[in-house]
Amino acid sequence: MKKIPLLALAFFFTGSLFAQSTNATLNEDYYHWLSRYEIKTGQISPQWFSGIRPIKRDQLLSYVDSLHSNFNAFTSATDKFNYEYFHNDNWEWSKTETNNSTRPILKKLYQKKSDMAFVNEPAFDFHISPVLYVGVGKDSRSDALTSINTRGVEIRGMIDRKIGFYTFLTDNQMVLPTYVEDAMRPYNVIPHEGFWKTFKTTGVDFFQARAYIDFNITKHIYFQFGHDRTFIGNGYRSLIFSDYSPPNLFLRVNAKVWKINYLFQLNRLTANDPVSRIGLTSDQRSLDRYMALHHASINIGKKFNLGIFESVVFTPDDPVNRGSFDLSYLNPVIFYRAIEQQFGSSDNALLGIDFKWNAFKGISFYGQALLDEFVIAEIRAGNGWWGNKYALQLGAKYIDVGGISNLDLQLEYNMARPYTYSHNTSSSYSNYSQPLAHPLGANFTEVVAIVRYQPIPKLNLVAKTFLAATGRDATGQNWGGDILKNYETRQSQYGNFTGQGNKTNITFVDFTASYMIRHNVFIDAKQLFRNSDSSLPAYNNNTTLTSLSLRWNIPARTYEF
Repeated sequence: MKKIPLLALAFFFTGSLFAQSTNATLNEDYYHWLSRYEIKTGQISPQWFSGIRPIKRDQLLSYVDSLHSNFNAFTSATDKFNYEYFHNDNWEWSKTETNNSTRPILKKLYQKKSDMAFVNEPAFDFHISPVLYVGVGKDSRSDALTSINTRGVEIRGMIDRKIGFYTFLTDNQMVLPTYVEDAMRPYNVIPHEGFWKTFKTTGVDFFQARAYIDFNITKHIYFQFGHDRTFIGNGYRSLIFSDYSPPNLFLRVNAKVWKINYLFQLNRLTANDPVSRIGLTSDQRSLDRYMALHHASINIGKKFNLGIFESVVFTPDDPVNRGSFDLSYLNPVIFYRAIEQQFGSSDNALLGIDFKWNAFKGISFYGQALLDEFVIAEIRAGNGWWGNKYALQLGAKYIDVGGISNLDLQLEYNMARPYTYSHNTSSSYSNYSQPLAHPLGANFTEVVAIVRYQPIPKLNLVAKTFLAATGRDATGQNWGGDILKNYETRQSQYGNFTGQGNKTNITFVDFTASYMIRHNVFIDAKQLFRNSDSSLPAYNNNTTLTSLSLRWNIPARTYEF
């Protein structure tokens, strides 16, 4: 029972199948545009629950078309370009002729602007395109140039319009910025990635694979099984489940009916990375860690969406669970806290709420509140009890600022109390030694400001500023920021406060100009400044990075922490 594969659950969901679609890959620009046009209407979309990402391509296009026909949301020349872009990128559902190429290569390749090759028949839909990401940069803290060299392929399609499939494969070599190398050092992992090895003397080499299958169980319920990322929330950060850690195995069942969306997801994670493999011999694998998550949201009126969620992280093979996989966590409609109490489990369970309020045309507010542990009496006492562990987010988006078309502003505040997400077993809220939620872990406050401007259709200008205050650990300390540490090693029972420990202030500023020279082919110019001011020498440094890159059918790679 302790080795139950997620695929076995698929047998619970056999039956009549309906037309379905694969996902629109997680992409910052893509999902900002979708959110932007919903905010422009001043109403909550009944078709897209934006707190759950990724969205399926057929739903995306239906949603975009409804915004066009019902709200005339695409008014400027740039908006009209974005509308056409969505149709071209999902042309198997739009059947648009604007995606037809005037000059195909060798008469067979790139007959469509978005696909190198395709088959579009009633029984079989297939799309294949190359993936390329190359670039160089100059880091002020290093004599060597930073670089990225990614080559790969992206494939998606459908069989009988009932079974969908997706595959994304890349081989990667990189010389990372020095501040990213600093983040790698404590646990010997690359942010966002899994297994890696050394490339030449200063670089890293890794392979990335993401894939899944998809089908609709009924008209309103779909099922996906595969290896990919998930993001839950309406903010730039997520305090519930972000796409920061590596792709992981998942089983997802989502029901969308009336004004309600309900997600059940089970993920298989990695408890410790196989590079460090502390305490393991060469023929042993890393421990499997699982996360079960429920998220339910409802549209209240035309402007407000409220969601509740619960998740539990458990490691069947750790000393506490003694090799048992608790089948109760597979129940898609039960409260995990009740299960824990009934069976005496000490797994890592979290609860919380999230909301989105499109208050006015052009302005939206959103937020999240997460509870790890919480005792009202200790809160009232105000004595800084370590076990009052929670995280909060509050943000706002303002589009077409001051009447300037396609000028958008986002402000966001995030905080997490010390020891939030951590645990006294191997079941911390992490995957491959990386946080499942915010990249800073816990014990921090952060303010995010993002300005986006699309002055002409193919040019995107983005300025980001992050100001964070956190408490770092010296050797042998645990002030609650590192979620991988056992909270039993905490410094104090009482007197804890957010930012305690060795104070570190981080200022992160990023200016990026991205120009699309043809469909999904971008040239990116970036100027980045990062200042880390700390009482600990290891965290006290300044980085300036200037880079230029070309990417094709792949989102921009960022390290924003």
